[in-house]
Amino acid sequence: MPNILEKFAKMATENAPGQEARHDDGHLHTIMVGDVLPGEPVDFSHGDVDAHAPTPGAREIWNEGYDAGGCQAYTEYRGLAEIRDGVARRLAAFTGAPVDPVHELIITPGTQGALFLALGATVDTGTKVAIIEPDYFANRKLVTFFGGTILPVGLRYQGADDETGLDLEALEQAFQGGAEVLVFSNPNNPTGFVYSQHEIQAMAKLAAQYSVTVVADQLYSRLLYSDAQFTHFRACDTCPKNVITIMGPSKTESLSGFRLGVAFGTAAIVDRMEKLQAVVSLRAAGYNQRVLETWFNEPEGWMADRVAQHQAIRDDLLQIFNSAGLPTTIPQAGSYLFPRLPELTVSPVDFVRLLRLQAGVIVTPGSEFAPWTANSVRLNFSQDHAKAVAAAKRIVTMVERYKQ
Repeated sequence: MPNILEKFAKMATENAPGQEARHDDGHLHTIMVGDVLPGEPVDFSHGDVDAHAPTPGAREIWNEGYDAGGCQAYTEYRGLAEIRDGVARRLAAFTGAPVDPVHELIITPGTQGALFLALGATVDTGTKVAIIEPDYFANRKLVTFFGGTILPVGLRYQGADDETGLDLEALEQAFQGGAEVLVFSNPNNPTGFVYSQHEIQAMAKLAAQYSVTVVADQLYSRLLYSDAQFTHFRACDTCPKNVITIMGPSKTESLSGFRLGVAFGTAAIVDRMEKLQAVVSLRAAGYNQRVLETWFNEPEGWMADRVAQHQAIRDDLLQIFNSAGLPTTIPQAGSYLFPRLPELTVSPVDFVRLLRLQAGVIVTPGSEFAPWTANSVRLNFSQDHAKAVAAAKRIVTMVERYKQ
């Protein structure tokens, strides 16, 4: 069992948004090639909420929460009941399965908070957890923090359509090997891969067969491109007893600054999540909870426009990277690109930092998402369109500058 120092050493935060100011980049000047590239800085480590405005009415309805005073500031730990009622109805309609607002739903400080609570409520010392790789970086870190053991399951996200997908055989082997929990994101972060109906149903059937608890992060399930079809795990005909679904309005709806998320599913697990939230943050920020009333209540056509804007940015960046010989899977959903770098004269970590210093571009190293994707970088393309295109071209220039 790792001691406290070892545990926190694995919780590295140097690649998180905003943390670049703490980097020690002195050694990079000895390997730097060429001059600084002109251009406006772009931070692809997270979406730009200034480029894509929050849902209409968010500020006004937040003011209502503020004006309500104490009754809004000090809600139940799991969130104000009347807000949960409305959210539960809309989530049930969206996912295709009922949600009990009293027992099966909790409002959390962002979806990150929901993920922390869900894994804190299901993972203990020695718990074996099946984790898809690549997938959201916090999954591995949180399982380690809570003392669990990771059983990796590969996701093939590059190549022809008939060559991509989840390794279902490896997933069953993980379940046979004692995995008690499965955690995954759909759409996948960082690749934008969307699991097929067959894959989701197979995952649900296997999880039910082996009595595995499932935590499904569906944060980007509204931001689908072209004819992408999305299957909600919780709505499968055969489903395990314990399922927690995580969603929130922070990304697609540009409401990140309000730190709002929800988790819904098995009542016993939600109860444990509430008890944990009571000692971690008490509740999601009380005034902010009111903003959830705008979620799934956007004006007609608003979401379609938001999707179209993101798809246009996606397509332009894909054209730039693929034309430059940087293999990049076409995201079916979400706002992430995951291009693969060629062999470079510097390490991938140093290249990421050189990008920031010489090109004014911040990206997230691929090593955050799986040990075997270190030669990739993740970009959140929810940005100003023109700035994102210019920044992508600077990335290509930097690759050419440091390519072996």
